[in-house]
Amino acid sequence: MIYLLSAIVLLGILIAIHEFGHFIVGRMCNIHIYRFSIGMGPVIYKKLDKHGTEFALSALPLGGYVAFHTEKAIEQELDLLQPLTPEQNASTFESRPKWQRALVMLAGPVANFLLAIGILSTIFASSVERQFIPEVTTISSSYFQENSSLKGGDVLIAINNKRVSSLQDIRLELLSLSGKTGTIDFIFLSSLNRSEYTVSLPVTDYLSNQDEQNEPENFMGFNLSMKLQPTIGAIAKDSLARVNGLKVNDRILEVNNQLINSFEDVQIFLRDYQGTDINLKVERESKTVFLNIPLGVRKNPDGLEEKYIGVMPGLKRSIFESFYKGAYETYNLSLKTLMFVGKMITRDLGTQNLSGPIGIVKMAGDTANAGLLPFLYLMALLSISLGVLNLLPIPVLDGGQLVMLGIEAVRGSPMSEKMENLFFMSGWVAVGSLMIFAIYNDISKFL
Repeated sequence: MIYLLSAIVLLGILIAIHEFGHFIVGRMCNIHIYRFSIGMGPVIYKKLDKHGTEFALSALPLGGYVAFHTEKAIEQELDLLQPLTPEQNASTFESRPKWQRALVMLAGPVANFLLAIGILSTIFASSVERQFIPEVTTISSSYFQENSSLKGGDVLIAINNKRVSSLQDIRLELLSLSGKTGTIDFIFLSSLNRSEYTVSLPVTDYLSNQDEQNEPENFMGFNLSMKLQPTIGAIAKDSLARVNGLKVNDRILEVNNQLINSFEDVQIFLRDYQGTDINLKVERESKTVFLNIPLGVRKNPDGLEEKYIGVMPGLKRSIFESFYKGAYETYNLSLKTLMFVGKMITRDLGTQNLSGPIGIVKMAGDTANAGLLPFLYLMALLSISLGVLNLLPIPVLDGGQLVMLGIEAVRGSPMSEKMENLFFMSGWVAVGSLMIFAIYNDISKFL
């Protein structure tokens, strides 16, 4: 039941926010709205507001809609009709300027993007984000061995000038290059002199099959170890580090004059350390600070005593920094989603990750079992996908409606009813075919 309920909550919120975007902008543009429904199918509860809009809860929990007053409403939606005042009767969707109608169409996807920004900002503000160092361990490509100075210990910092600092960053950038023929620029930070250098890898039809696309990080020509950056994300309440001057977001540079490149280096140092305190050199807001920190003693899972500082690695963001990060991630993931859709159409990217209702139910249940933050993160990702997909120029979607509005602007009049019906029919066929394929994809994963 948790899988089904999680999916209902997840999709219910996403669709309700999307439709509320259409609703609120339509209301601001003074377009009469017959009904704002959460759910589809037969209405099980409804309430009329002072504007003559019916707020309804419908039987099928997935979906929703906003029924605007249109010139066709009297003929096609008799179940929605209510007695209208002359002002309401004149407030049709078609009577509004084209820019207002465009805003109403855009408002649904924009609401989904705003929801994603809000969720991601909340996640970043309420959690400690682990920061990684993609360190080269081994070199598997003969090209790198023969044509570059790449060596173990160097750090990957960018791919084609796009900064990467996590496995997700690396995967997204590599997948965005699927099907590429030419060169890929990998930018590294030397472990010897801390200077940056670039190695250009020639590729032909890069990441051309499903196995490569499932784990693209294994097809770069070198292997990485994702070490943790030595930045303090949290300090334990019982730790003496806090009262002795260590602060959140301090970056450890040295321990007892020993250079620290990763948080693992700190753990290795403490493993055999016999002293009762350590001297730290840390970077704090571009300044260097020296601290003496007493160590705690605890027993490890094997029952042996070990020294510890009482800190957790990661980055703690302020509210403003979290909002900026949330907005940037929404923008970046929107572009990546659009790019991946294009690559699926050109068959440069496989469709194995395209999920339908079954896949969404599984993801919703899995993340709900994992906790609130993973569930919210999935909601943000799907909200971005919903926003991007609705902007595609497919009839019956918001993007298709904008295309029709553009045609009307060019022609000086709306499309003929016959052409409009053909336009919508092609859209339903496209969306229906995509849904059938996505369901088939879901079933294939369980066979």
